[in-house]
Amino acid sequence: MELPVRIVFAGTPAFAAQHLQALLEHGLQVVGVYSQPDRPAGRGQKLMPSPVKQLAQQHGIAVYQPQTLRDSGAQAELTALQADLLVVVAYGLILPQAVLDTPRLGCINSHASLLPRWRGAAPIQRAIEAGDTESGVTVMQMEAGLDTGPMLLKVHTPIACDDTGGSLHDRLATLGAQALVEAIAALAEGTLVGEVQDDALATYAHKLSKDGARLDWNRPAVELERQIRAFNPTPVCHSTLHGEALKVLGAQLGEGQGEPGTVLEATRDGLTVACGAGALRLTRLQLPGGKPLAFADLFNSRREHFAPGTRLGAPA
Repeated sequence: MELPVRIVFAGTPAFAAQHLQALLEHGLQVVGVYSQPDRPAGRGQKLMPSPVKQLAQQHGIAVYQPQTLRDSGAQAELTALQADLLVVVAYGLILPQAVLDTPRLGCINSHASLLPRWRGAAPIQRAIEAGDTESGVTVMQMEAGLDTGPMLLKVHTPIACDDTGGSLHDRLATLGAQALVEAIAALAEGTLVGEVQDDALATYAHKLSKDGARLDWNRPAVELERQIRAFNPTPVCHSTLHGEALKVLGAQLGEGQGEPGTVLEATRDGLTVACGAGALRLTRLQLPGGKPLAFADLFNSRREHFAPGTRLGAPA
């Protein structure tokens, strides 16, 4: 596809990089890329470029990494690129009105939810956690509010009972990239009409945190099972066992009842733990200093560690 549209792309993580890749593969003219400043990563805490920055550099595209877009210098730099369209995907910086007004065709955003449901930082995980049966991507025209702009294009996908935050993320990245290319073509042709969001239907997808991933065994098993899937691969649900950290990466609904957090049964099929309502069979765990393992492997080597009556989440 060749369109006479000068595009500036703003994004940071892998989800955004897949969208940028789609624009490049379709021959769209990306004249500059904005991404978050390099962050420390890995054991050595070396500064690492974002996936979007790495992709842009591979294609020889100029990369800009301002700490903020609120100062006049950063805004002048953007203006000098003479963009017709600013495409934003999981960028991570607030765009002030002066930036939104800069491109001729405005700014559009690919957001990983079916707006107005799940505005905010973590729509993929919150949809799974809430038990939604469907998710998708909304390409919207940006305005000053958080994910409040007119909806230009939507794509849908069912949420399967075994979907994790990771699997749904990957599927939405593919769907969103395709939808973005389609939306840009229609926008350039003047055939795209925005649909105003119904604010009364809006929900907010709160940012993920390690503390928010702690398992509360007083909650129903059905809710914890969804939480474990939603927070895999990050930030990963966790509890404690014998006073040590225990990461939980896989679980299924189990059978039995008892004091919440109590181990009811341990077999090669899983570790069954009582919840506030029902029970949960933990199938994939990670102990301190170890790697994620199927419970069958842990059961073979550390059976006594998981004896019935043991309490998860209890203080040391």
